[in-house]
Amino acid sequence: MMTKSGQPRKQRKFRALAPMHLRRKFLHVHISKELRAKLGIICRSTLVRKGDKVRLRSGDKKKHTGAVTRVDCSRCRIYVEGVVSKTAKGVEKPRAVSPSSVEIIDGDFAKGKRANLRKKQA
Repeated sequence: MMTKSGQPRKQRKFRALAPMHLRRKFLHVHISKELRAKLGIICRSTLVRKGDKVRLRSGDKKKHTGAVTRVDCSRCRIYVEGVVSKTAKGVEKPRAVSPSSVEIIDGDFAKGKRANLRKKQA
């Protein structure tokens, strides 16, 4: 069930009511150019996993790097270590980050579906 409309209200409604098998696609994150060149990866993005090292591309924590501590599929958000916000009582809590504002700079691309992302050796 994909929407063909370009209207923002219908796009927002689609993302809010999307089933889990489609929400998983919203968690795809760009792979940095350096990592793509180093590993010989063809595609631009892949599903983010817990343990991947990422760099924030936008926001007040821009250029901050850290490991992914949690991936929340239902809210389409990820949690990066070191990205926290203080509550009114002064307690630091992890802050959710949008997958569109991060890029993978290091991760495990040796096994599973990620191993198929590499160029085929001729």
